[in-house]
Amino acid sequence: MNFELNAEELAVIESAEQVAREVIQPLARHYDETETFCADSIKALGDLGCMGINLPETYGGLGIGSLAMSRVVEAVAGACASTASAMTAHFLATDSILLGGTEEQKQEWLPRAASGELLGAFALTEPAAGSNPADMRSRAVREDGGWRVRGSKHYITNAKEADFIVLYVKTDAEAGHKGISAFMVPRGTPGIDFSSPEKTMGLRGSTIYELALDCWLPASALLGVEGQGFNTAMAVLDRGRVEVAAMSLGIANAALQASLNWVRERQIGPKPLAAYQGTQWRLADMYAQLESARLLTMKAAARRDSGERFSLDSATAKLVAAECAGFVTDAALQLHGGYGYVRDLPLERYVRDARILRIFEGTSEVQKIIISRALLDACK
Repeated sequence: MNFELNAEELAVIESAEQVAREVIQPLARHYDETETFCADSIKALGDLGCMGINLPETYGGLGIGSLAMSRVVEAVAGACASTASAMTAHFLATDSILLGGTEEQKQEWLPRAASGELLGAFALTEPAAGSNPADMRSRAVREDGGWRVRGSKHYITNAKEADFIVLYVKTDAEAGHKGISAFMVPRGTPGIDFSSPEKTMGLRGSTIYELALDCWLPASALLGVEGQGFNTAMAVLDRGRVEVAAMSLGIANAALQASLNWVRERQIGPKPLAAYQGTQWRLADMYAQLESARLLTMKAAARRDSGERFSLDSATAKLVAAECAGFVTDAALQLHGGYGYVRDLPLERYVRDARILRIFEGTSEVQKIIISRALLDACK
């Protein structure tokens, strides 16, 4: 398995790390405290070409591999997890077009999305269908040469800010998951009502919404082939779980680096905090979990690029990295003591931002189901 990066990929990573450090990180606290969408950070990433790092050059992307893309996501998440969330939600939308759309749809939407001109949203989750999309109740029925769509979606990142939404609904209510199709919904489509932004615990600069749907879409809005939406969504989520793992690494690494700086400077009695064995052991545990998660994420990214099936790898990476982020951020806050609990330092934000990683794009429990099924199937 090859983990090497070429010169072009290294240059992209270096540029992304610089923008994350100089542009995105200084805005992170503002987004969190004001609960406003991270528009300036997304624009900076678009100007850099990073809103298309998941796409091939054919459609305006940078054409880099998933290993390099994961490094970019990690850098952005370490600077501002909200920005990383908005960016990777955009990737879910563009991956949907890349994997499920017609050639005409790819040419129409992807180059502008890759350049940062257009922002996308991915609308799969519903109030009664979170971990199991086959339970969705939103419907599309043929009407007047197009489709009448009714229903609701919940927890949709970027929804109101997006220039287009990739919407997954059932076109055959009796066919289970085989009756799910995807549609392209441009901004301004009549009949879509957005809730106020949800008041979230973390990722407060990456706004999420509930959508109420009663809209008409033309026949051309159908993404790809009718009935293929479930397969497209599952393939997209396989890819997205590698990105969530990379997000987890970014937040966890930021917390670890903050802790290393803190324990060297913080005096407890005659010694710095770093001199005490309890501190050293905690740091060792944090590092070991982070490096384990990093290697699993690299493996999943490399497998994604190989063209082989990588559902097991992406689920494992997402599970371990998300759990790691929770552990490392909590341990970092503990090392900071009361100072970590106040908003003058970013530790409490890291803890809040990391918590959702064990829930979205498949909970940790869902990842365990995917992993165990793969293991049992391999024994048949």
